Amino acid sequence: MKDIFDIPFWCSIPFIAMLLAIATGPLIAEKWWGQNKNKLLVSLLLSIPVTIYMLANGLSENLLETILSDYVPFIILLGSLFIITGGIHLSGDIKATPLNNALFLGVGYILASIMGTTGAAMLLIRPVIATNSERKYTTHTILFFIAAVANCGGLLTPIGDPPLFMLYLRGAEFSWFLNLFPEWIFTGTLLLLVYYFVDRYHYKKEDWVNLAEDSIQVKPIRVTGNINFLFLIGVVIAVAFINKGNITQMGEETASIWLKHLREIVLIILTVLSLYCTKAEVRKKNKFSWEPITEVAYLFLGIFITMSPTLIWLAKNAGSFGVTEPWQFLYASGILSSFLDNTPTAVAFYDLAHGLVNSGLPVSLSGATMVAGIPEILLRAICVGAVFFGAMTYIGNGPNFMVKSIAEESGIKMPGFFAYMLKFSLIVLLPIYILVQLIFV
Repeated sequence: MKDIFDIPFWCSIPFIAMLLAIATGPLIAEKWWGQNKNKLLVSLLLSIPVTIYMLANGLSENLLETILSDYVPFIILLGSLFIITGGIHLSGDIKATPLNNALFLGVGYILASIMGTTGAAMLLIRPVIATNSERKYTTHTILFFIAAVANCGGLLTPIGDPPLFMLYLRGAEFSWFLNLFPEWIFTGTLLLLVYYFVDRYHYKKEDWVNLAEDSIQVKPIRVTGNINFLFLIGVVIAVAFINKGNITQMGEETASIWLKHLREIVLIILTVLSLYCTKAEVRKKNKFSWEPITEVAYLFLGIFITMSPTLIWLAKNAGSFGVTEPWQFLYASGILSSFLDNTPTAVAFYDLAHGLVNSGLPVSLSGATMVAGIPEILLRAICVGAVFFGAMTYIGNGPNFMVKSIAEESGIKMPGFFAYMLKFSLIVLLPIYILVQLIFV
């Protein structure tokens, strides 16, 4: 087999093109890019030359491992969370006071680490919009919802956000992510406090007629599709305990493909049970559609295949980038996560950190505690950067655009791509993230 470190950098061109397509597609060709078949076409066109190159150079095992050990578990987990949470419907209309709104976002912040940022966002966004439907000033609520529920809240578990699951697959213990609680609680507290005072300011500007109508149009919160909470618990248990650390036979070379993918099999069973046990009208109320998860499957097929040679190249050339300190990993992974997808960004910087371990860590990291084969402080920086900075733009994380679209469908005027950054993320989120870096990283 050819030395895998002989892979030239130009093999990364399809991967770069794939990420640029994701970042710019919605901006320059919204209608064309909005069709999932075109996303699949782009993924296949960029994946084919990479596949041919790797097969021709004796790297078929690397490619197969990427598909079976990364892509398949990734899609099955996201699919199970998407389908199961899509069977839970939350209805009602409570009084839209600043305190109630902050509590709503706080619940979503907690749920994001339990059912994933996508699941929590899709469960709560319509009730949040319904609760605030009588109010005139609502855009700021959606912006903070994107930051808190669709991004930052998912930091505590591998289920919370896709980049964390990929790092979990690379050896970080499920319970290790709970060590990120200080960053999680600090950021959540600041976000909710800032939101509360911003909402108070707008609440005082509301016309009394709107507030009176809001007080009248109150309906109790009601949850349907409750059986899916059992399936959701099953997903958490499966991800936490069905792994090589607890079932050593899963990691043996002689293990059958069924045993190696036992976790995914359990997740598929739970997903099928959710589809069978949930009444059709519940999913209809949620406006459930297969399009979002199909989009993710198509795009990430291209991402995982095209990034295979890039990760190999990064592992070899880690020392030449000058990114060695924890704060550099946080901001570098964060900036790229803001404009590209945060999942491949997290994987790329993990491989960069792993390359530093192989080539020799800087003095400042010598003797550092190791987790998943890299210094723990670098892993923390990558996790925080990828998850938090995903909220800096609409394209930083999948749920962002979904929340924006649902809000606009409901008549809420949302800022454009650059206005979102200038009026919200740069002046609200970035200062909080800088504080997180100064205090914790």
